[in-house]
Amino acid sequence: MNALTVVMALLSALSNAAASVLQRRAAVEPDEVSGRGVRVAAARLAELLGRPYWWAGASALVLSAVFQVIALDAGQLSVVQPLLASELLFTLLIGAAVFRSRPGAGTWLSFVMLAGGLAVFLLSASPSPGGERASDWRWLAVGGGLACCVSVLVAAARRVHGPLRAALLGAATAVCFAVTAALIKEVTARFPEGPTAVLTTWHTYAGAATGLLSLLLLQWTLRAGTLAASQPALTLGDALISVALGGLLFGESIALGWRVLPECAGVGLMALGIVGLTRSPAVAGGRSWDEAET
Repeated sequence: MNALTVVMALLSALSNAAASVLQRRAAVEPDEVSGRGVRVAAARLAELLGRPYWWAGASALVLSAVFQVIALDAGQLSVVQPLLASELLFTLLIGAAVFRSRPGAGTWLSFVMLAGGLAVFLLSASPSPGGERASDWRWLAVGGGLACCVSVLVAAARRVHGPLRAALLGAATAVCFAVTAALIKEVTARFPEGPTAVLTTWHTYAGAATGLLSLLLLQWTLRAGTLAASQPALTLGDALISVALGGLLFGESIALGWRVLPECAGVGLMALGIVGLTRSPAVAGGRSWDEAET
């Protein structure tokens, strides 16, 4: 793991957390218009776009994307995406300040568990570098398999309700985010060749399409159930699938043998920490999502 990769990935997570908190802060301001209909919805949207917090959040989101691209250009997919799980840690800190919510002892314990689990996993796995590009045939095989996986997860989610639907949709969204990151890494390998190489490769447009699909699935996921139900599948799924894609596409590898035990322990700690943090009002935007459901 080189320092630039780690710093850029953490800055991406920090910026994404700031974007989430700031845009939620803009959304909770009281509306000046009431009622229903297209005109009311348009007026509310205009109000939202006129709020400084919303624009600050939008700027942070752009910065997050820039930092992620730099991180993927500098380092391994199997390092960058797991580090993005630290977004929840930054969300807690920023959310506590913005929403003036003091986290309890349980929340801080979850914070330590997520941070510690992430550190244990990455230090134990010790991801090694691979190549910068994958063959089209490899992309076809891996991408086709993951497309089938997403289709199955979405189809299954449509047949169930509650936490299980949120978890299934979170897993489908995680697959799309991981594939988008892998496509971005493929595109960054063409940066030295100039804009023409970037604009003429199919990976650029596939990345844009999967990125849009990821955002659409994310909205569906967030509406399907509580954060505690969807976030573990979303956050851990993105990290673990990215580790697998790093190996399948780019030849990256992680340490196995006896290190599998601390790696699994790290993943378990991350899962417990994520569940605990998603129940915190500071992360959920001023109140817990479980409270919002009642």
